[in-house]
Amino acid sequence: MSHTSNRPVDWEELVTQNETRLYRTALAILGDPHEAEDAVQDSFVRFLEHAPQDLERPSAWLTRVLVNGCRSRLRLAWRRVAPLPETLPAPGPEERQELEELFSLPPKDRAVIHLHYYEGYSTDEIAQILGQRPGTIRSRLSRAREKLRKLLEDA
Repeated sequence: MSHTSNRPVDWEELVTQNETRLYRTALAILGDPHEAEDAVQDSFVRFLEHAPQDLERPSAWLTRVLVNGCRSRLRLAWRRVAPLPETLPAPGPEERQELEELFSLPPKDRAVIHLHYYEGYSTDEIAQILGQRPGTIRSRLSRAREKLRKLLEDA
């Protein structure tokens, strides 16, 4: 294990504070609850094995690892998209239609919408998480908003 920072990480607190948020992010990107659970679990394992020393924001590091892991899962040939599950640890039933529309967007669009609106990351932070330029993220966010707006108008 390479995580031996000067400030010891309280593992239980780290998991408790991040697991639901990470799960929602993974579910928004992957659209499958089982894959989302696996992606979150993989992120925590990677944290134990590879988190850098003196990590100031473990939650941001975990989010970046999670998003990268989700992107890898989306590239797998055997992957299929499951329908939106009936039970989600996410917003209530009144927002179900919006979630259905969100899931109809391409994964890259779902990722930026989720990270910006649900997780509260700025475009610069999303760019860092996704390893892209801030201008690219702003463009993607703008296009994703427009696609979502059209989907909601047509519904």
